[in-house]
Amino acid sequence: MGEDPNAIRADIERTRAEMGDTVDAIGYKTDVRSRARDRITGTRDRLTGKVSDVTPDGQQVKRAAGVAQENPLGLAIGGIAVGFLAGMLAPSSRVEDEKIGPMADQVKDQIKETGQEAMERGKDVAQQAAETAKEAGQQHAQEMSPR
Repeated sequence: MGEDPNAIRADIERTRAEMGDTVDAIGYKTDVRSRARDRITGTRDRLTGKVSDVTPDGQQVKRAAGVAQENPLGLAIGGIAVGFLAGMLAPSSRVEDEKIGPMADQVKDQIKETGQEAMERGKDVAQQAAETAKEAGQQHAQEMSPR
C-alpha cells in the first residue's frame, strides 16, 4: 500500500474520464433517434455539396440559353432523346407486361429505332451549329484583326 496518494488520485481521474467517454458512447449507441438524425444530416450535407458542385454558373447558363435560342430544333430533339432514354430505363410493371406484352416489345423496338435516328439527327444538327459558330467566329476574328 505504499502508493503515492497523488498518483492514486490521478489514476482515479483518468479512469473517471475514460468511464465518462464510455458512458457517452454507450448513450449515443442507444439513442437511435440522434444517430438517425446525424446520418440524415450527413447525407443531406453530402448531397447538397454534390449538387452545388454540379450547378452551372451564370456564364454557363447564358451560353446554354444562347445555343438554345440559336438552335431550338436541336434542343427539342435532344430533349426528346433524353426523355426517350429515361423511359427506356424505367422498369415495366407486371400489369404492363400482362396487358400489353408482345405489342409493347414491338413498340419499344420501333421507338428505339426512332430514338436512334433522332439522336443521329440531333448530332448532325449540333455539329452543323458548331461548324456555323466556328466559321462565324473565324470570320469575326478576321474582320477584327488589323490589316
